[in-house]
Amino acid sequence: MNYTMHLSRNVLREVYRFLPGRGFLPAQGSTASRVRHSLADKEFPCCSRSETCGLHIAEVRHTFFRQLRGSSGVNRKSSDAQRQFVVQFSRSVRKMNRTQSSGSLKDSISFLEMLKKQIDANLQHHKPGDCPLTKKDILDLGQLQKEIDFQENVQAVGITCAQLFHNTAPSVLYEQALKKEAGSLIASSGALCVSSGLKTGRSPADKRIVEEPSSRDDVWWGKVNIPFCEKSYLVNRERAVDYLNLQDQLYIVDAFAGWDPEYRIKIRVITTRAYHALFMQNMLVMPTAEELENFRPDFTIYNAGCFPANRFTNGVTSQTSVAMNLGAGEMVILGTQYAGEMKKGILTLMMYLMPKRGQLPLHSSCNVGPKGDVTLFFGLSGTGKTTLSADPSRQLIGDDEHVWTDKGVFNIEGGCYAKCKDLSKEQEPEIWNAIRFGSVLENVIIDGTTRVVDFRDVSITENTRCAYPLSFIPNALLPAKVDTHPSNIILLTCDAFGVLPPLSKLTPDQVMYHFISGYTSKMAGTEIGILEPTATFSACYGAPFLAMHPMVYAEMLAKKLKEHNAHAWLLNTGWICGGYGMNEGRRIPLKYTRLMVDAIHNGAALQTEYQTMPVFNLAVPTAINGVPSDLLLPQTCWADQNKLDKQMRKLASLFVENFSNYTDRATPNVVAAGPVF
Repeated sequence: MNYTMHLSRNVLREVYRFLPGRGFLPAQGSTASRVRHSLADKEFPCCSRSETCGLHIAEVRHTFFRQLRGSSGVNRKSSDAQRQFVVQFSRSVRKMNRTQSSGSLKDSISFLEMLKKQIDANLQHHKPGDCPLTKKDILDLGQLQKEIDFQENVQAVGITCAQLFHNTAPSVLYEQALKKEAGSLIASSGALCVSSGLKTGRSPADKRIVEEPSSRDDVWWGKVNIPFCEKSYLVNRERAVDYLNLQDQLYIVDAFAGWDPEYRIKIRVITTRAYHALFMQNMLVMPTAEELENFRPDFTIYNAGCFPANRFTNGVTSQTSVAMNLGAGEMVILGTQYAGEMKKGILTLMMYLMPKRGQLPLHSSCNVGPKGDVTLFFGLSGTGKTTLSADPSRQLIGDDEHVWTDKGVFNIEGGCYAKCKDLSKEQEPEIWNAIRFGSVLENVIIDGTTRVVDFRDVSITENTRCAYPLSFIPNALLPAKVDTHPSNIILLTCDAFGVLPPLSKLTPDQVMYHFISGYTSKMAGTEIGILEPTATFSACYGAPFLAMHPMVYAEMLAKKLKEHNAHAWLLNTGWICGGYGMNEGRRIPLKYTRLMVDAIHNGAALQTEYQTMPVFNLAVPTAINGVPSDLLLPQTCWADQNKLDKQMRKLASLFVENFSNYTDRATPNVVAAGPVF
């Protein structure tokens, strides 16, 4: 008689379940996994020579032995026991497949009956057809499903690259950058040093906003937000996606813009450079595993910056194009590898979205004192926001981008992007100590032998930078949000004329005037072509990043100041005793600026006497502890009063000329708060 024993999936699983109980196989681990995957999805007709069977008993035995030999966790004793069981099992099946008397099959049948009883007992705990899985099985299958979902999600937007590095560990991104990206090195501090190529600063002349129905009436069109037709945007997008799909691997970052769960935006970055991925993992708020489940981005950045734009595309004027489509929730970068374009693109996005939700986005840094007092620092790049907000006596909320909500303040970013020119441990210890493994140093000069960074060497660019997560700052507040409102706001300016006093207190109308004016001097290196400080007016201290008209933000700020009775100050971090390039002129020492900020925080600046500065009508303190009093008022600091008067009138005329762009929407009191001469 020819017996054919068909072992179904459940039976094989129960054989597998039976083995650990007999001491033959581990219940979990690599060996169990290999045996399970080899046997669980097959049927084994165990016979000797039947042409209809799918797998001979020899193959069953071979499968067992192959999997067991592959396990590093099986010792010799357990391996012998396993071999003995498999031999006994296979012999029993062979005997059943031979035409012999029932007596000669007695031992084999006895063994198989015992095995059948054990299998039946195990099957009683499961419904027919159930597939019992270990906890590890469930986790493995769940992870596989997540990967499949992620692949399908990415493919839906046209990305077909086979190898994707998704929210990858910094160590892996280091490896990729060192292997594949020219100019990448590890500094002696552990930071990753990278090159951004030809572009070492933002390219505002190449920024475009797609003119489409959903955002057309809200965007502040002009030199800041140059309109771009949808067709040209789609040409750029297709060019970028095609380039991305030609790569051997891509790096994808899924994270949040904003620490407040009520207002945060889901961001996806797709890029060709590991440096960009690490940069954005530092600058965004990274999600937990639970938050990453079912992650669907609200806004996607396609960074194909290694590939140039087509100069003949309508609306494109160079090989660089930074185009944002607010309606589609996308941004396309071509022709620039400078990582700051992504960071500032997200700020522009928040400048558009938050006012529509009744919240005030600000280009500012923010910290909180031991008593819960919050200070906002407004200012353009290079004016001291990062430096002054990194105060060891206060907790840092953020160094560049915030939203003032109905509840308090939250940071848009998950990290800091600090200027590194002339950085020293003595002057800025918090930033110095944050430059370690996991941080990104852009365009710095590094010693080829010692790998020590020379922060004084700006031969590549004045705009050397470091990106690091907030967790690298010992006194950072995490999560980076507070449910209290600011008690002080400080408007930072870097005055290259040397006219404005180091510190002055502002009236409510003066706050509005100077916030709308946004006077500063563009510092060297922050934009392409800026080689020395240049006087400029940037509305709301962030005109390059505004999505709506400046008065939208100014009116929201005025309302906040009135509701919460915040004190307002104008702090000049630029030149004193003379203008830039003058023999007497020099930049105010950082230690003095810090002392003035301390006086604001401890209330001393409110207790001192004030005198009025002519022309600008600013209230200037007569004394700040630790600061030479003759430096506080330009009239006592400048050696040549005629030069001072000339510089003062020149700057005042620039203020008046600039503010004429906003007089139609400003109140008479705000207009009158400007300089008079």
